[in-house]
Amino acid sequence: MILISIKSWAQIQKTEPPFWYAGMNNPELQILFYGKNIAENEVAVSDAVKIKSVEKTENPNYVFVTIDTKDVAAQELKFSFSKKNKVVFTKKYELKQRRANSALRKSYDASDMIYLIMPDRFANGNPNNDNQKSLAEKADRNNSSGRHGGDIEGIIKHLDYIEELGATALWSTPLCEDNDPQGSYHGYAQSDVYRIDPRYGTNEDYLKLSSALHQRKMKLIMDYVTNHWGMEHWMIKDLPTYNWIHQFPGYAQTNYRMTTQFDPNASQIDKKLCVDGWFVESMPDLNQSNPLVLNYLIQNAIWWIEYADLDGFRVDTYSYNDKEGIAKWTKAITDEYPDFNIVGEVWMHDQVQMAYWQKDSKLGAIQNFNSHLPSVMDFTLMEILDKVFNENQSAWDKGLINVYDNFTNDFLYPNPNSILTFVENHDTQRFNEIYKKDFRKYQMAMTILATVRGIPQLYYSSEIGMAGNKNEGDGAIRLDFPGGWKGDITNAFTKSGRTPEQQQFFDFTSKLFQWRKTNEALHFGKMTHYVPEDNVYVYFRYTDTKKVMVVVNNNSSSKTIDPKRFQENIKGFKFGKEVFSGKQISLENKMSIEAQSVLVIELESKSE
Repeated sequence: MILISIKSWAQIQKTEPPFWYAGMNNPELQILFYGKNIAENEVAVSDAVKIKSVEKTENPNYVFVTIDTKDVAAQELKFSFSKKNKVVFTKKYELKQRRANSALRKSYDASDMIYLIMPDRFANGNPNNDNQKSLAEKADRNNSSGRHGGDIEGIIKHLDYIEELGATALWSTPLCEDNDPQGSYHGYAQSDVYRIDPRYGTNEDYLKLSSALHQRKMKLIMDYVTNHWGMEHWMIKDLPTYNWIHQFPGYAQTNYRMTTQFDPNASQIDKKLCVDGWFVESMPDLNQSNPLVLNYLIQNAIWWIEYADLDGFRVDTYSYNDKEGIAKWTKAITDEYPDFNIVGEVWMHDQVQMAYWQKDSKLGAIQNFNSHLPSVMDFTLMEILDKVFNENQSAWDKGLINVYDNFTNDFLYPNPNSILTFVENHDTQRFNEIYKKDFRKYQMAMTILATVRGIPQLYYSSEIGMAGNKNEGDGAIRLDFPGGWKGDITNAFTKSGRTPEQQQFFDFTSKLFQWRKTNEALHFGKMTHYVPEDNVYVYFRYTDTKKVMVVVNNNSSSKTIDPKRFQENIKGFKFGKEVFSGKQISLENKMSIEAQSVLVIELESKSE
């Protein structure tokens, strides 16, 4: 037995997934066994399950074994690898018990506010894991493009802060191992997709984060990357098969022209370069049209959902994938978890083109395509909010009319409530950089974000007024959160450690999103909006029992509005309570609104 154990260790270097779960909706499981010349062996398994297929490739170091787990209870299986009818080595494999009601887990939706962090730049809870002998890049806070040491423990230690902001869900940029020699802090060039990067912590630490969030009735969203891995991924260094990645041969960069995915007039070479080209030279492009690759990605995603008890995904560069392949990936996950939300990064500048990618889109149906993707990101709204508050004079095509126009196209989306809304993220210019920390403009933008349809997302430290110029490099928009490191001069995680300016931003943000949590009209209520007049935008969100009126004045002077224009929504209501001031406002008299400011009014006291 000792001899078998030694040989097993020598022969099998990787088994993926490392374990699985009994009782899955799809009972087929394809296990990757990796080791020197492992394909020379024949494979058998315990009588409890049946092998459906054994697939070998031109690389003798891989064997893909598909088993049927239907009606198989949680247990330990034993795989045997034989030569000439003689067992050379064995490998134990565990089928674990799923959590109760795992398939019916509730995901994030429009009742949530998502807080986006870059973990390396958020907080360093455990300085002892900053450097790892097995990983190339070491911590250096003086290097804006390097690792700074933030980790999972740092996130857990500051969940009180995140919850105080009114956030109900946490989206972290990727936490899986990224062994790039430089720039590895962002995590999008992963080198092992079953392992949390040890500089962030362990797989068990990630599970600890998930549990800590769930104890607070908050949700955990994983940033998942289907389009590419990093050059340092162990499988890239020894490809299972030549077409595991797209090759030309070797490298060719994407042309970034995502319109070729649906353009009826696109040339084949342009479409190929978009889909098959590499995002950058250090990120090999995965071939989702290869069934082995696609199945690997499906199972990896499901494994993380089960293992870490995840509540949702955000998928990086969604529209660069092979669109048929990524649709199958998405459907496989939502078939397993019917209420699981997945938002795809579809960074386009036209609502028709973005709506094409949402589940059940009539636009996609024209081409017999359904992405099965529940949510897309509202990049057009972001682009408008990033310029509109500098347009403070009334004009036909300037100012808040552009915000209004964004929502006039909601008919394009099968489910507007499931669109992710935001003013910035880890790839864009900082909102407070664009507007030079103008608090009034921040107020207007955040109020719109909190009160229109969709799922609002806040990027870390925006709530303390953080700026940073992307033109100086990505590190400038991914600065360390002040107070996240021992020895930091200020600590913005605490009220006593914030500057007056930081406190002003924080107090407003917290009050806004804490209030949003309690008002169902902002979650799934209907919307009626009125064409902006004199750069003042008025809209209502409402259900049968709740109604909210929002007034945004984007002018450089105060304005007066007459409620008579809005009787369609005000109807018999006489008064409203302004959310931020707490003052009662008459809905029967003209109301004044200060320059570049907002009124958020909960309607009340309906007449008999």
